[in-house]
Amino acid sequence: MRVQRQTLAKILVVVFVFNLAVMGAGAWFAYEEAPPMPDRIHGPDGETVATTADIQDGKAAFQQYGLMNHGSILGNGAYYGVDYTADALELKTQYMQEYYADQRYGTAYDDLEAGERAAVDERVTEDLGNDQPSENAIPYSEAEAYAHEAVRQDYVERYHEGDSERGVPAGMIDSEEEASQFADFALWTAWAAHTDRPESTHTYTNDWPYAPLSGNNPIGAAMTWSVISMVLLVAGAGFGVWLYKSIELPEPDTEGFDVPSPGEFDLYPSQQTAVKFIPVAALLFVGQVALGGLLAHYYVERDAFFGVTTLFGVNIVEVLPFSMAKTWHLDLAILWIATLWIAAGLFLPALVTRYEPKRQQTYVRGLLGALLVVAVGGLAGVWLGANGYIGGDLWWIFGNEGLEYLEIGKFWQAGLLVGFALWAVLVARALKPLLVEESRYGLAHMILYAGGSIGLLFTAGFLFTPTTNIAVTEFWRWWVVHMWVEGAFEFFIVAVVAFTLVSMNLLSYRSAEKAVLVESLLVMGTGVIGVSHHYWWVGMPDMWVPIGSAFSTLELIPLVFILYEALGQYRTFDASGKEFPYKLPFMFIIASGVWNFVGAGVLGFFINLPLINYYEHGTYLTVGHAHAAMFGAFGFLALGMAIYMLQISTADWSGRRLRWAFWAWNVGLALMVFVSVLPVGFLQLETAFVENYATARGLAFYNQDIIQWLFWARLPGDTLIIIGTLIFGYDVVAKLRNQREADTPAESPDEDGYPRRVPSESDD
Repeated sequence: MRVQRQTLAKILVVVFVFNLAVMGAGAWFAYEEAPPMPDRIHGPDGETVATTADIQDGKAAFQQYGLMNHGSILGNGAYYGVDYTADALELKTQYMQEYYADQRYGTAYDDLEAGERAAVDERVTEDLGNDQPSENAIPYSEAEAYAHEAVRQDYVERYHEGDSERGVPAGMIDSEEEASQFADFALWTAWAAHTDRPESTHTYTNDWPYAPLSGNNPIGAAMTWSVISMVLLVAGAGFGVWLYKSIELPEPDTEGFDVPSPGEFDLYPSQQTAVKFIPVAALLFVGQVALGGLLAHYYVERDAFFGVTTLFGVNIVEVLPFSMAKTWHLDLAILWIATLWIAAGLFLPALVTRYEPKRQQTYVRGLLGALLVVAVGGLAGVWLGANGYIGGDLWWIFGNEGLEYLEIGKFWQAGLLVGFALWAVLVARALKPLLVEESRYGLAHMILYAGGSIGLLFTAGFLFTPTTNIAVTEFWRWWVVHMWVEGAFEFFIVAVVAFTLVSMNLLSYRSAEKAVLVESLLVMGTGVIGVSHHYWWVGMPDMWVPIGSAFSTLELIPLVFILYEALGQYRTFDASGKEFPYKLPFMFIIASGVWNFVGAGVLGFFINLPLINYYEHGTYLTVGHAHAAMFGAFGFLALGMAIYMLQISTADWSGRRLRWAFWAWNVGLALMVFVSVLPVGFLQLETAFVENYATARGLAFYNQDIIQWLFWARLPGDTLIIIGTLIFGYDVVAKLRNQREADTPAESPDEDGYPRRVPSESDD
């Protein structure tokens, strides 16, 4: 099947507009259908229990003190602590049981006979079902008012006074009042979880979390759309294979083309500076994996590190609690991957254009300096904000915004956004010869679109504040987090890999354009709307269940396509019999495709089945999916690009140490995911199904012997990943000491400023 590039470009525009219309309508519904925040919650005597201000201040405390990276809310966040929504609902239910047991029978709930317990449980369920707001207020029964105050006391003791058994340091929340307000916020999310939407048979969270006593059970749509998703899986996988075999996409051609050796490339001053981004990324990477090891061990010893409670007179948990270590772990992961992608975008254009704009090196140096300022400032601000050193309303601007993957303050986020814009300008300058002569859907344009879309989606993070309804906050947060992953990042992968093949003279420029257009069409056609699987249980309208399940399933198609493409490219090189000089960086690109398919495709599809996700949401199965997809897919691609840059810029090249790192990373990641993380997740899934969700996320579950043994089983895999990263860091420093001298750049695009393989309009 022969498809013209112009046709593909037009279809891509239509798909983009369709995505924009669907998600734009979703944004409107997010505001209209979010769980209402009442003026007040009151008891049967009219006495105010909590107000809107209390709930909003509680959400602010939740963000400021990094509680989303200790536990989770509505299933989103970290899994070390409890899910606050499920925990608040469970505690509220238990205290209501105790209240009615004492009121009716004068004894503790656990001492009641079976029939008496059933009567109490029935009354509790009835109370929880009668909380529909009236006149913008939520009416509580006496039992609920009693339970609300009891949960407040529990949260003050746990999150203000500290709880070493849970890994909570004293003063995690600075004051009793803020801890009490945090309880108000958690209890309001619990109210949304057990209260039916008006004119609906299920709650604002589609009856999530699973808590039978409160009336929460899987909705029928979860089962129906899970079955439909399974059907779509088979059809989607088959369609992906058929499409790959049917569309005439070019494979790299090792015959008739001379693959340039690293020394044949001119190395310009701006490229030399771009390579300096790599040791910065390596340093961030080392810090990230070291914190990852600490986080894994905290699940075994919640108040110590290998038996060491205090080091040099400093309590480890007090200085670097799980929430802070997790925050930095996530931020460093984003930063080192982004740093390498930024470097690749600055380095690759000159390999094709053989041109460097005037003062490009100076501007690249400035961007590197700005990146360091934002990285150091953002990470420091997180610690200062969470520890109360940034007062007033400035904590979320200069300190810790406290939302998973969006931890750094808005000021530093704005700095990153400006950095994206400056990067796009520098890349456009470097690509000028191509941008001038090619069409708007050309390869150089596609790279700019991909990079620009990363920055564009980041703006969604500026559409909420700490006082915004958490359901709306989560709507926009997932625009940034998962549209990056399923839209912009995948787009960037295919564009950069294609550009790399062009620079190697293995793929014609026009052929690369077609490949990028086809794969981008598949990514944009499935991934953008597919983000809506994150909206099922967070207070968004239930229309997202059918939409999210269908498009999440279809996300498998581009992943199948990309995997086949990568394997096909590798087979071409392997069968050529020629000495391919870039086999090592291409090994990383292949690994990226494989882990992308495994992590985002296989594991992502499994946990995104609505019925599975209902019980699994916020468990260790998500941890396995996240690590395989984030490090396996995006991390390996970034590392492959870094090694390609190093190979071109190093005088005496040796890839021996980097091969060791490659296998240490791959084996380590496989051991971590398949030997430790996923088994814990499956046991959690079983516990949630057999008992309830709160139990699966409780401390007692994590303290079981088998779970503790599985946590220890992470040690070999984590150790290999750390060793691989240290080898990489050492090798980067060693290679930079042996960097090639820079060549003199062409004075203008007219002086030898065209691609090695000049585009031909007939090459379709």
